[in-house]
Amino acid sequence: MPLRLVLASQSPARRKLLQAAGIEPDVLVSGVDESQVVSERAEELCLELARLKAQAVLSRLRSTPEERTLVLGCDSVLAFDGEILGKPTDAADAAGRWRRMRGRSGVLHTGHCLIDVVHESRAEAVASTTVHFADISDEEIAAYVATGEPLAVAGAFTIDGLGGAFLTGIEGDPGTVVGLSLPLLRRLLADLDLRVVDLWTKVAPGARRSSISANVRA
Repeated sequence: MPLRLVLASQSPARRKLLQAAGIEPDVLVSGVDESQVVSERAEELCLELARLKAQAVLSRLRSTPEERTLVLGCDSVLAFDGEILGKPTDAADAAGRWRRMRGRSGVLHTGHCLIDVVHESRAEAVASTTVHFADISDEEIAAYVATGEPLAVAGAFTIDGLGGAFLTGIEGDPGTVVGLSLPLLRRLLADLDLRVVDLWTKVAPGARRSSISANVRA
């Protein structure tokens, strides 16, 4: 049965990460109002938001017996200095965060909720990665915030964009910081009796998907 992955996110970084891993997802934006969900624990908050996003998209899908559809919802938050930080409210907020974060560390949590539309089953978990921030100058902060990049992402930084120059290291899966952990996705698929190779739509030149699948089964 053909396998389809629907990404319940408008994040181009998540989509690009999947595409680089050979997975071409369909994208449906959930429309969930993230400000309506509150929690004192970062792990609980990001997982609940991921769950709500997946469920919102699920309600708009129609499953068919000819195609097995999966919906993946993800959400990221930064736990820093006792606070839970999502996207900055404005440029001043982003700059203020960076003045506090520089030279220090935080933990980026990304919740994942994977729902099998046909079988009405789900698997969910949180991936966490420690991020170490460089001790950057006020001028660098101002220049970075002026690009607009930190305003669109949890924690006001990226690892795969301009913000990557302002990190000194990470402890954990870098995909978690991008917004989607591929190793965790593989485990969630296994919980649903599926394999990540079943989602591959693009393989290396000269490789045949049937051969890859056969080798994995062996």
